[in-house]
Amino acid sequence: MADPYSSPYTAAPTITYANWGQRALGYIIDALPPIIVIIIFSEINVALAIIGVLLVLGWQIYNRWYLGGTTGQSLGKKALNIRLVSEETGQPIGMLMAFVRDICHIIDSLICYVGWLFPLWDAKRQTIADKIVRTVVIPA
Repeated sequence: MADPYSSPYTAAPTITYANWGQRALGYIIDALPPIIVIIIFSEINVALAIIGVLLVLGWQIYNRWYLGGTTGQSLGKKALNIRLVSEETGQPIGMLMAFVRDICHIIDSLICYVGWLFPLWDAKRQTIADKIVRTVVIPA
C-alpha cells in the first residue's frame, strides 16, 4: 500500500538565470566592434562612414538577429557562456523575435535606462524587453 503522505510528483527543477554582469559584458562584446568600425571609418571620410554604417548593420543582422535568434548565442553571449531562450519553450527565439526584442530595448532606454537595470532586482533577471517578448538569459 502506498504511503498517503508521499507525493508522486517531484519538485520542478530550479532555473538559473544569467546575472546582470554577464548580460552587460556580453552586450559590450557585441557592441564594441561596430562602434570601433564607425569611429575609424568616420575619421577618414563620409563615404567610408556610410560603408561603416552598412557594415555595422550587417554585423547586427548576423550577430544579434541570426546567431542570437537561431542559436540563442550572439558572439558576446557565447564568450560568456550564456544563452537567450524563450521563457515558455526554453528554445532559441528565432531571427524575427530577436529583432523585435532589440526594438523593444528602446523602451528599456526611454525610461532613463532603468529597463537595462531590471535584471539587478527582477526574479528572472529580465529587462523590460525580455518581459515583452517573454525571453530569459540562462547559462549555456
